[in-house]
Amino acid sequence: MTTALLAGLITFVFTALLAIAGSGAAFILIPIFITLGIDIHVAMAVALLLNCIAMSIASYRYITARLILWRVAVPIIIVATIMSLAGAYVSHSLNASVLKWLFVGFLVFSSLLMLFYSPREKKEERSQRKQIADGISIGTLAGFISGLLGVGGGNIIVPVLIWTGINPKKASGTTAFIVIFSSFAGFLGHATLGNIDVKLLGFTAIGSILGAVFGAWLMTEKLSARQVKLIIGIVLLGIAGEMMWNLLFK
Repeated sequence: MTTALLAGLITFVFTALLAIAGSGAAFILIPIFITLGIDIHVAMAVALLLNCIAMSIASYRYITARLILWRVAVPIIIVATIMSLAGAYVSHSLNASVLKWLFVGFLVFSSLLMLFYSPREKKEERSQRKQIADGISIGTLAGFISGLLGVGGGNIIVPVLIWTGINPKKASGTTAFIVIFSSFAGFLGHATLGNIDVKLLGFTAIGSILGAVFGAWLMTEKLSARQVKLIIGIVLLGIAGEMMWNLLFK
């Protein structure tokens, strides 16, 4: 009960912060859950479902604001969903230590994006056919990583979409919608193999819902996205360092 409650409180905090940054919280919640003593596959399954919950709430706002590019989102969703299931099953054939090292690499990559990547919209937007082709390529990579490491793939999709010439706000809105499906597919891949903790899921789901609502309020009323991205980048590097220490010296 104590671990589940603590996980719920942590979920609330980081879901609120990452809602401001326009990303699901799975990639930061998983190493925290692992630190709390939760099995890595259980952590992945729960965190992926939490991504679905938070991004569903965020996507409602994006849909009403017309920030989702459907012709880009649909091909990515189809491919990413399939590849997320594949990644989830592959993860179960890998040693837990290997998965943790892969996750450390992902954390470092994500932290550097948060700290140093400042996307700018390109003047020309690519053709519809090219956007669909890009969507299939992006969906393949992001979906597999989503299932393999238990992340929604948003940190990969957003910068790539912006690089292809899509407006940053529309890239974030489109990605939030995509992450719902890639995360849920990855969750099913882990849950069907028995990796689920109902008590943990209950407390963290509550934290995810409240965090998404609170984060949306903070975004519009109090903080800048840049301030939050800086905080998240520092926290991610700290978590990566802690995981590396445990892997090397424990």
